[in-house]
Amino acid sequence: MSYTTTLLVGTPVLLITFIVGLVISVFQAATQIHEMTLTFIPKILAAIIALFIFGSWMMIKLVDYTRENFNLIASLLK
Repeated sequence: MSYTTTLLVGTPVLLITFIVGLVISVFQAATQIHEMTLTFIPKILAAIIALFIFGSWMMIKLVDYTRENFNLIASLLK
């Protein structure tokens, strides 16, 4: 259960930053512009935007997972 929760919570941000990085790399290869800030700033902005979009959903998943763990601990102590 913890692995699936980790994958579900981490995937949106990682996937979006991966896609943005891939697009930037193709752009750099096509234009032969190799500026270091050209790769980092769009990825950081994409990660922040992804957190704004998926942040509430991610928090709900983590709270549900935590609640399930506390209920499991409570049932074991009975």
